[in-house]
Amino acid sequence: MSKYRDYSISYISTTRKKYQNFLEKELKEHNIQNIVPSHGSILSVLYRNNGKLTMKEIAKLIRRDKSTVTSLCNKLVSFGYIKKEKCEKDKRVTYISLTQKGIDIRPEFEEISKKLIDTAYKGFTKEEEDMFFYLLNKLKKNFDTE
Repeated sequence: MSKYRDYSISYISTTRKKYQNFLEKELKEHNIQNIVPSHGSILSVLYRNNGKLTMKEIAKLIRRDKSTVTSLCNKLVSFGYIKKEKCEKDKRVTYISLTQKGIDIRPEFEEISKKLIDTAYKGFTKEEEDMFFYLLNKLKKNFDTE
């Protein structure tokens, strides 16, 4: 048994706090207001999917439950970054799309995302990046209850 085994979960938690602080600092420096790290995944999938998805599609892509996505989207709507629209054919379906304000922050958002990833993997070889992802995924699966 590894001498580090008892510390691994604590390290994951500490790392999460550090990258959230990193993101908050970067957002502030880029004068992007009201966005918190948990909003980033929604904006990111919208940027990669022509700026419009259903609430259900977003939940699936970011691996969060629909109630969490609804709450995060409502905040982004209130800040003017996205808008919600009911589907004309099926009123149960809600589309989420970027507003001009959401589109306008894309360059800064992508710059911050790149800086985050570059910082996270600084000093890693390609093989270490692949192995790290493999091991994180394996760890995550240990907690999957499905």
